[in-house]
Amino acid sequence: MIYEHEIPTGSKLYFGESAKLKRELEKVASELFYDAGFEEIVTPFFSYHQHKSIDEKELLRFSDEANHIVSLRADSTMDVVRLITKRVERSTNHAKWFYVQPVFRYPSHEVHQIGAEMIGEADLNLSIQTCLALFDKFRIDSLLHISNINIPKILSSMLHVDLSVFEKGELQKLLALNIPWLTKLTCLETLEELEAILDEVPFELQSELQKLKALSCALPTKNVVFAPLYYVKMRYYNALFFRFIHHNFTLGSGGSYDCEGIASSGFGLYTDNLIEILIKRDGK
Repeated sequence: MIYEHEIPTGSKLYFGESAKLKRELEKVASELFYDAGFEEIVTPFFSYHQHKSIDEKELLRFSDEANHIVSLRADSTMDVVRLITKRVERSTNHAKWFYVQPVFRYPSHEVHQIGAEMIGEADLNLSIQTCLALFDKFRIDSLLHISNINIPKILSSMLHVDLSVFEKGELQKLLALNIPWLTKLTCLETLEELEAILDEVPFELQSELQKLKALSCALPTKNVVFAPLYYVKMRYYNALFFRFIHHNFTLGSGGSYDCEGIASSGFGLYTDNLIEILIKRDGK
């Protein structure tokens, strides 16, 4: 029996102080985006192309009036880029866009996000600085994890190891190969460790590790760790990738990608996690 006051597992309810806090987060974030030269976009809840970004098992799907498959929005990035480059490009040539909207995953997961896309801009520096600016406004400490999606892909091909090993974080399988440079790469976290291993790794990996170094050296924060073997199964991220962590919470993530032949970058902040952190810290 489902009672009238019950809500589906994974859905969200905000009221009173939590709803006020959600509104404040979104307001402050919007002001930061406008100050940084972004414009806002609100995309439809429904999409024809979500399967190109997300595993179809995670989609909530049904048919439109012509019996074409439609999905509830499960990811904002590709829809934003496609709509800007293919639908509204005649009305604007703006390249920096932000959004404040939820995504929905099977069976009933609702995730509120504050995100941005920079079309034609692959440098992650602006994305990371914008995230840090919001965290500073709310006095949230964060640890930045930097990865490169290409490194697990290269290792998978080079060592004949399935990508699922990286996706599941089964690093013991890599350590069991007993390859000295791979062991160092698996445990690598600091800039000093990265620089020390550059001449030891195979040539194919050197340029990808240099990209990690270049990004970290350009950042305004030194609260950074490297996670070179981290792999996220998103169909568009193709190189540098970052996550912001606070204790056991992921505050947000982003990276560089190629969409419609355009090298771009973007990120999403997880509003629900930010709210939970602030409520626990401030006792609201």
